[in-house]
Amino acid sequence: MTRRLVATMFLASLAISAGAAQANAAGQCAPRADLIKALGEKFHESVAGRGLINPNVILEVFVSEQGSWTVLASDTKGQSCILSVGEGWDSTTMKAALPGA
Repeated sequence: MTRRLVATMFLASLAISAGAAQANAAGQCAPRADLIKALGEKFHESVAGRGLINPNVILEVFVSEQGSWTVLASDTKGQSCILSVGEGWDSTTMKAALPGA
C-alpha cells in the first residue's frame, strides 16, 4: 500500500513538472528515462525481463532484491506507462505456485 502511494506521488510530481500535456489522463505515464531512473533511485529496481506486446510496445518488468516490482509498457517514442506495481516478487516461489509448473 505504501509503495503504491509513493509511486502515485512520484508520478504526480512528474506530471506537474513535465506539464499536464505530457501526462495521460491516468497520470501514470512519463518519459521512459525518467521512470527508469526513479525506479532505480527510489526502489532499487532493475530490469528483470522484457518482451514485445506488438512492434511498437515493449513490456518490461523491473524488480528489486527486496521484492518490489513494477511493470512498464514503453512505446517506440520513449514514453512509458506503469501498468502495475507490487511487492513480494520471488520468481521461484511464484513458479512453484502456478498450476502445471
